Amino acid sequence: MTELRIRVLAGVFVVAGVLSWAGARLWNSFGTLPSVPVAAPIVLALIAVVLAATALSIRARLKSQRERRPEAKGVDPLMAARAVVFGHASALVAALVAGMYGGTGVFLLEYLDVPARRDQAIYAGASVVAAIGVIAAAVFLERVCKLPEDDENDGGPGAAPAA
Repeated sequence: MTELRIRVLAGVFVVAGVLSWAGARLWNSFGTLPSVPVAAPIVLALIAVVLAATALSIRARLKSQRERRPEAKGVDPLMAARAVVFGHASALVAALVAGMYGGTGVFLLEYLDVPARRDQAIYAGASVVAAIGVIAAAVFLERVCKLPEDDENDGGPGAAPAA
């Protein structure tokens, strides 16, 4: 499985942000812009908490395994792989959502004198912050579940054995 690439997430964020900003301008010229849901930052924050809690749980289990504690519960490799896949998917969706709400929020900055638009800009900004929290938790989860490098075979597959 490949690692999360921050450049890819940043690219998704920027492209979604530009398209969202342009879409918000276009939509506003034809009528009223749809509102940013209040639940968006709450749901994103909950996903970030779930990812962080999963990472902390796996890290604690791995630490007790390394210390060879008798009561240590092992980490099921399939469960760890599923957690990493959930983290990857969450990070990609969070980058897309952050770009979408970021672009909408930038558009709404022009209308901060209108109370309803100001509230929408705040919700959009909170959604971007919560989405960044999801990305950070996903990266942390990936780092926790990363297998240690094989020190005996530094050359990789097919490398010549040491003499």
